[in-house]
Amino acid sequence: MNLHLVVIVVYAAGLVGLGFYISRRVRTSSDFFVAGRRLSPRLLFATLLAANIGGGSTVGAAGLGYQFGLSAWWWVGSAGLGQLILAATVGPRIWKLAKSNNFYTLGDFLGWRYSPAVRAVIAVLLWLGSLSILAGQLIGIAWILNVVTGAPKPIGCLLGGLCATLYFSAGGLLSSVWVNVVQLTVKLVGLGLALPISLAVVGGWHGISGAAAPQLSQGFLSMAGIGTSGILGYVVLLVPAFIVSPGLLQKIYGARDESAVRLGTAANGALLLVYSFVPVLLGMAARAAFPGFENREMAMPAVLTHQLPVWAGALALAAIFSAEVSAADAVLFMLATSLSKDLYNTFLCPSASEEHLLRVSRIGSVAAGLLSVGLAIQLPTIISALSIFYGLVTVSLLVPVVAGLYSRRPGAGTAVAAIAASVTVTAALHLSTSGAGLWGIPPIPAGLIVSALVFLAGSVKARERAAPPEQSP
Repeated sequence: MNLHLVVIVVYAAGLVGLGFYISRRVRTSSDFFVAGRRLSPRLLFATLLAANIGGGSTVGAAGLGYQFGLSAWWWVGSAGLGQLILAATVGPRIWKLAKSNNFYTLGDFLGWRYSPAVRAVIAVLLWLGSLSILAGQLIGIAWILNVVTGAPKPIGCLLGGLCATLYFSAGGLLSSVWVNVVQLTVKLVGLGLALPISLAVVGGWHGISGAAAPQLSQGFLSMAGIGTSGILGYVVLLVPAFIVSPGLLQKIYGARDESAVRLGTAANGALLLVYSFVPVLLGMAARAAFPGFENREMAMPAVLTHQLPVWAGALALAAIFSAEVSAADAVLFMLATSLSKDLYNTFLCPSASEEHLLRVSRIGSVAAGLLSVGLAIQLPTIISALSIFYGLVTVSLLVPVVAGLYSRRPGAGTAVAAIAASVTVTAALHLSTSGAGLWGIPPIPAGLIVSALVFLAGSVKARERAAPPEQSP
């Protein structure tokens, strides 16, 4: 059997075993949903960073580096910027509400702030979009295993899906956090070794720039190579999404205090900004050595297969596998908790016991895992899968969450109208203009503008209704 495949199978079994071991501590739904609200800054940092370094920020980001060069930094860098904003604003504020009101999900906050209808709408939208991001992580695993071991794409998707589903369904956030600590260690060591080795093989920065000169524009070596519109596109798509992502916010709910939220989230964002260069440089090194790939997402597998010694390649493969699986468990967390708490417990069985809710959460995570495997087999690339999710999260959640935290005026009707209008406008512009937008405004910014205008109008009406009638003389 292929050595790399043996390493991955043994490593995956170890992760599942650790997850089941930790799951013995899970006694209540609080343990499953929010890890008993006991996460220290270090544990919160580890689980957030592990979730953020996934398929899009490894295989996908290396593919962007292969095609666009250094400016591909903005793909993962924008996520880091969003996390820093989250640490300073939304994160601590929503943690206080979650602690005082015993929130388990973002839907709990939306239902408390607006209405059960808003909670239901968001839960359904996130289920549809989250399956795509989960599929994106599994595609990353499949590409790597296909090139390195020859395993067909469905086998790679199935292996990754089973690993994440088994350890997450066993212990929820509590299991995920401790598995994430192991995964993050493997990621940082594996990719930290892969980068200098692959750069040395192509002659370092001089080798990359020399290879780029006859084939590519100088934009390949510039942070602004994708142009202002490309940079703004990544910033608009990813910064808001990483401020209001339900999976990340619900991990923050597990922090032990406000200080843990600020420190853990900020450290995660800062390291993400530095890490953003790693997959991009790996992709650029692959471009220098293998300039003819039609599928840019083959860049990372090529590095593992052809530029690293066997031992380093096996370690880097484990790092990539860790990246995809840790991001997958974060999405499973979002899907399972949303199904069990926001939909089942709220609308179908409000009197569900702790034990019953745990059982539904586990069944939901298994169902989500199976559905995502099927979707991953159908979707063509990681970036295409992730863009669906990030766009949906941004236009549907950014304005309702931020407005709900900082203003009391907009009500449930305004929130539902804003969500419906923003999603409709974004989808219509994307389909009718092939993503180009209207009057120079891309679909996602247009959706955000519409959402903000609806909330502004709702706030004005609420102020008018609250104002006392004028006294006649």
